[in-house]
Amino acid sequence: MIDRQPISLDALLVGSLAPIDDRGTLSGIDKHPLDGAVELCAAGFSGDHQGDLKRHGGVDKAVHHYPRDHYRAWTDEIGSIPLLKQPGAFGENLSTLGLTEGDVAVGDRFRLGGALLEVSQGRQPCWKLNRRFDLPDMARRLQQSGRTGWYYRVIEAGLVSAGDRLHLVERRHPEWTIARLWHFLYVDTLNRHALEEIANLAILPSSWRDYATKRLQTRTVEDWSLRLDGETTPVNG
Repeated sequence: MIDRQPISLDALLVGSLAPIDDRGTLSGIDKHPLDGAVELCAAGFSGDHQGDLKRHGGVDKAVHHYPRDHYRAWTDEIGSIPLLKQPGAFGENLSTLGLTEGDVAVGDRFRLGGALLEVSQGRQPCWKLNRRFDLPDMARRLQQSGRTGWYYRVIEAGLVSAGDRLHLVERRHPEWTIARLWHFLYVDTLNRHALEEIANLAILPSSWRDYATKRLQTRTVEDWSLRLDGETTPVNG
């Protein structure tokens, strides 16, 4: 039996597509809270949108959860800007207090309202955060901090409302918390033993396992600059 108190969902947020820069790059990162029940299916919440479906959204990134617990640290670091006055600053769908990357592991399953969610991976921040916060290194700050949030895949579709509680119902890889995974992806990046474990962690999306496999083969770390700093030519993102 899993002994953990349910965590209340203080906000459920979705976003429409809108330009995020002067090139007209489309993004759904600007999310706003909804009241009442919202349908959650394998592709995510009804009414939620992503501009770049190659890098955002999809079954392994259907729902983004960002801890409200981190907002104070960000306010201390970058100032009390309007974005940090309410949930949604980081493009999250779910906002809670009391659950962070050190508490949540890959493969954890949570019952939320009528849906069943499974933690799939941590967030890899991208350059759109730089535009959103008007800070040229915000994505790098997020990655370096480990305060990244995480994604879920949807195991069972259902209705979800703000105020519903996240009930942890199953843990399959408690040793692989989002915080530990982050550590070996971005800090101790060429730890052979950890990379071998990650490469064989079947519950992770193949793209994440491929990072570990390639590092083992090449003994080098992939270049993050395009993801973190952005492109020089217009794209829909």
